[in-house]
Amino acid sequence: MTAETTSNEGQVFETNGSDETIGVGREIAKLLTPPKFLILRGDLGAGKTTLVKGIAEGLNAAEAEEVTSPTFTLIHEYEGQFPESGHETPVKLYHLDLYRVDAERQLEALGLDELAGPDSIVLVEWGEKFPSVVKRSDGEIVVKSAGGDARRITVNLR
Repeated sequence: MTAETTSNEGQVFETNGSDETIGVGREIAKLLTPPKFLILRGDLGAGKTTLVKGIAEGLNAAEAEEVTSPTFTLIHEYEGQFPESGHETPVKLYHLDLYRVDAERQLEALGLDELAGPDSIVLVEWGEKFPSVVKRSDGEIVVKSAGGDARRITVNLR
């Protein structure tokens, strides 16, 4: 993993392999003070779920091997802690995958308003498909292949 850099794009991390991507996820978790509602952008197989594995570990919400893609279930929920002012604050991590959702009206059944609470971090794969999700987001994390197992991860928080 190369050192984090900051640019006009936001904070940028580069990784070589899934272990480094998970490590970057642990670092990104430190940046995600609840409440946060973020879009995870990237092509199929880019490593979005691998990154969430690290974020979940960083929040003490799940071990990496317990985190799987919610492609068919749409939502996975994890409970963890966020270090704040010298103590651990409970946090709920929601990982959504909207790849198989086709219309805005289908989003209503997911209850996004209920998920986005004061103690929650919501990470939405394929959220860019829906204007309502983009409008409510607090930023995005973009995962791009840089050839082979290399990834470029950009964090843009508003």
